[in-house]
Amino acid sequence: MKDLRGIKGKYYIASLIEQGEHVHQDFKFAVSDARKIARSISAFANNDGGRLLIGVKDNGVIAGVRNEEDIYVVEQAAEMYCVPSQSPVFTAFKTEGGLTVIRVEIARAVRRPVHVKETGGLMRAYYRVADENIVAPELMVESWRRAASETHVAYTITPHGSRLLELASRRGGVTVEDFMIDAHLSRAMAEEIALSLCGMGLVEFTYDGSRFTLTELSE
Repeated sequence: MKDLRGIKGKYYIASLIEQGEHVHQDFKFAVSDARKIARSISAFANNDGGRLLIGVKDNGVIAGVRNEEDIYVVEQAAEMYCVPSQSPVFTAFKTEGGLTVIRVEIARAVRRPVHVKETGGLMRAYYRVADENIVAPELMVESWRRAASETHVAYTITPHGSRLLELASRRGGVTVEDFMIDAHLSRAMAEEIALSLCGMGLVEFTYDGSRFTLTELSE
């Protein structure tokens, strides 16, 4: 169990709250549902990481952490409902009026996807988009599996693969649909080429604010 004795952080927490909820930050007034929190952890871990501010209402008002039970629920979410389990980092801050806010930092997962054990045994991977957690598209999830696989199928970069790399290197990347049309390929073939390049660590799926695109991975 974590210690709720916080360090001074009135202005620091105020600066975070001023940013509002976004792709790397989520407010949690109270924590009672471990599975729901696991979805947030999965979404951050499958994107570029993020943080939960526990004890902050959706409108940014500081309510403070009620008790250590909130911390236990987050630990339970990360260890029991996330697959693989995650290791969030907790820091307590004392804010205005002596109220405590807990910052929970979730790192980008080393191996994606991070799934959530849903009711009935269903496994879902989530992804953070703006200030929401969405179910990650299956093609994106498969690209993570390919990239994390220790045994990659040998793949020679064909002219179509080279064309995808060229399109992915442009600003904003390219959608599978646009690549499919550009290269005059079936959807199945376009997706397989995209997944192969993801598995080779050459491209990855990202979200540009309105659509999921393939972008070139920087070295």
